[in-house]
Amino acid sequence: MIEKTDKAFPVSWEELHRTSKALAWRLLELGPFDGLVAVTRGGLVPAAIVARELEIRLIDTACMASYHGQERGKVSILKEASLAGDGSGWLIVDDLVDTGETSKALRALLPKAHFATVYAKPAGRPLVDTFVTEVSQDTWIFFPWDMEPQPSTPIIGRRV
Repeated sequence: MIEKTDKAFPVSWEELHRTSKALAWRLLELGPFDGLVAVTRGGLVPAAIVARELEIRLIDTACMASYHGQERGKVSILKEASLAGDGSGWLIVDDLVDTGETSKALRALLPKAHFATVYAKPAGRPLVDTFVTEVSQDTWIFFPWDMEPQPSTPIIGRRV
């Protein structure tokens, strides 16, 4: 299924670092956490920043796949976060909650974990406990690992 996205939201490495650190500030009073689950692949960078800021050393991964480019498919669980048990005392960190399908799968695996994302879209927002920035559902976020420097068309030129 290809979702129609009208808006592009490019995120630089500096912005991702700054916003991930802001997420850590929001989580500070909720801890300490026993460990952190990084959701691969997008959650790896924010999770590393949050883990550093909160001095969390026990880190596991939940390896999930639901996107192939900009095409979204069924959520596949490639690896569960076995160290986290039912999630009690654990923090889950991902880059984005979009439709919430990945979040639903994670909640089923780790129902007692605290779920945090850097970015949230309206459809998935109710499924996360903490987030920093909300973007509209029709926005495609371009993370720094997805981009290369290149010229861009002004916003007015993209309207058809």
